[in-house]
Amino acid sequence: MGNCIICGTAVDGKICESHEEDAVFEFTGSSASQLSPGRYYRGTVDGYADFGVFVDVGDHVTGLLHRSELDQRLESLDWEPGDDVFVQVLDVRDNGNIDLGWSIRQREREFRGKLVDTGSEELLPDEADSDEADEADADADTNDTTADADTPDASDTSAPADTSADADAGDLQAAADPGNSGGSGGSVATESSAASTPSAEDATDADDSTADEPALNRTTVGAIDNQIGSIVRLEGEITGIRQTSGPTVFELRDESGTVECAAFEEAGVRAYPDVELDDVVALEGEVERHNGDLQIETESLDVLADDERDTVVDRLESAIEAEARPTEVSLLAAHDTVAAVEDELVEAATAIRRAVMEARPVVVRHSATADGYVAGAAIERAVLPLIREKHTREDAQYHYFERRPLDGRVYGMDTATDDVTSMLEARDRHGEQLPLVVLVDAGSTEESVDGYDLLSIYDAESIVIDDSHADDAIVDAVSVAAAPSLAGADISDVTSTALGANVAAHINDDVRDDLAHLPAVSYWEDTPEAYVDLATEAGYDETALSDRREAVALEAYYQSYKDKRELVADLLFDGDADGDLAAHVSEQFRAKLETELETARENMTTEDVDGISVAVLDTGAFTHRYNFPTTTLLLDELHRQQDESAVTLGVGDDELHVRATDSLNVRDLGDAVADRVPDAGSHVVGGQDGHLEFLPGERDAVKAAALEALGETLA
Repeated sequence: MGNCIICGTAVDGKICESHEEDAVFEFTGSSASQLSPGRYYRGTVDGYADFGVFVDVGDHVTGLLHRSELDQRLESLDWEPGDDVFVQVLDVRDNGNIDLGWSIRQREREFRGKLVDTGSEELLPDEADSDEADEADADADTNDTTADADTPDASDTSAPADTSADADAGDLQAAADPGNSGGSGGSVATESSAASTPSAEDATDADDSTADEPALNRTTVGAIDNQIGSIVRLEGEITGIRQTSGPTVFELRDESGTVECAAFEEAGVRAYPDVELDDVVALEGEVERHNGDLQIETESLDVLADDERDTVVDRLESAIEAEARPTEVSLLAAHDTVAAVEDELVEAATAIRRAVMEARPVVVRHSATADGYVAGAAIERAVLPLIREKHTREDAQYHYFERRPLDGRVYGMDTATDDVTSMLEARDRHGEQLPLVVLVDAGSTEESVDGYDLLSIYDAESIVIDDSHADDAIVDAVSVAAAPSLAGADISDVTSTALGANVAAHINDDVRDDLAHLPAVSYWEDTPEAYVDLATEAGYDETALSDRREAVALEAYYQSYKDKRELVADLLFDGDADGDLAAHVSEQFRAKLETELETARENMTTEDVDGISVAVLDTGAFTHRYNFPTTTLLLDELHRQQDESAVTLGVGDDELHVRATDSLNVRDLGDAVADRVPDAGSHVVGGQDGHLEFLPGERDAVKAAALEALGETLA
């Protein structure tokens, strides 16, 4: 029994329950399970990830301070690896993962007391120091006693000359040192020991035998799960290097997977400084579990060269080539437009699979629309299990896959600069490889070429999967362009989800059944019968499909820059098997959309242009620009409700959108407007399927020119 260091209340320990959060603890235990949730601990910044900060709370005890727990943006934190910080332990999970919380107090003096948490008791700092000193003295006494017992006294001539232990020691010494033919101290050997002492020639043979012992047999990352506590040898490529406040963590990839290998020089000091990213190495160490993840405690790490290096490189390349390409090529359903780019879809799947195997992050960029989100989620569904299979870190799926929605359908310099900045920071801070960037439902027009060129300067690979009218310039700008329009196919009956879901099915055949209903989800009308049948077989009727489409469309609008990974997965997959979530959100979608449609219908005008009926809406005046729905979604719905021959024109303050049942090349419309109003600064964004932007001061002139040009184009 003791007294609380803050209020003096009698307690079993040093702190009462009501003041536990007023004290800061120094953790000296050895296991995450010894931490006490609710307490504040001193920690050391280990490193950053896109989803938060890793903090070492004690030796080999690391927790995650998720970005959602911060009181500021992750990017604004000025913490550096090695900095002392204060965090709260929120939870210690069954698998050893530690959830940390933010502490507004970031200086020790801001706490009312300090204690040392040993994992079994609380001590005052001076008590802990005293215990450590006592342990050190005890260790020293033990070492002295052992030394006294083991060291022979040269003056003691009464000791037996030939005990069995002495004879064994003499034998070992003689075998190790052929120049010493006797026992300890070079005394004359007894007959017995002389008979067992090898000759110089025999000893030399023994040395040669030791030198010729075979090296530790190589194993693979995929085989170490059942070798905990064993010393293993791995050969592979260094795909990541991360310096923590303690060890240096090397990420090693071989033909079967990737594992983290901790190497310790001294706290915060780079181990094996000559080892660099992409080096091919041989590593030996002990297999352990660290916070539930497999890890190697490195004992030796050698960079391979010449023939040894070539052997490993060839082995890695052969394994990747064999595994990256899908074993079976089969589309989800018969669809001529998708079949026109079947080879490109398989190439895209192969490139994504290869990136996972090479421990390269995969970044999926997609439009912030229902089609973009569903297509991106399909690829995510396929890739995440592969990452979990290939990487031993439990949080690998957050490191090696990101889905980042786009504002629009152009991969412009602003977005590319953001991606390049992120990837260079990840490379320099965390030793990550450069990512594979996958554009879905976006990025297929020449306006995106500058963005791809910026990526290519850093040798970052890119892929495009899009249902739009793509430009030929894209073919040379990216590694793979899966766009049916480039193959001359009719794209009126295809969505980016129909393409993306087929890519996903070839990335990971195990999730093929999960993806069956997704193509049908992405069609607002005229869904191909093959996809309706596929969804029906999977258990989704028309209502279930429309509810999910509308729910994703609404959620795509809110927080449009976020992936909303878990929410989107719940809406599309087994997280919402009964459809209650999708039905609830879709009801909000319809209510919000109908309100805007009523306003739009009341304020639309109809222009007759050379016999063509054009419905015109002043979107600047009669839509809520910053509320749901977006202008494009509203105009799409308005046009679907018009006569088949009609054209819908939305004219805003500086943008013009057009919808036509018949094929219409917006670039041609933009050229015609530019000829008629040369001072309007008009230009097309998004290619043939895009929209026109112009100077606000020329709005009326641009509208008149567009109507005149539509009459000539569609007459």
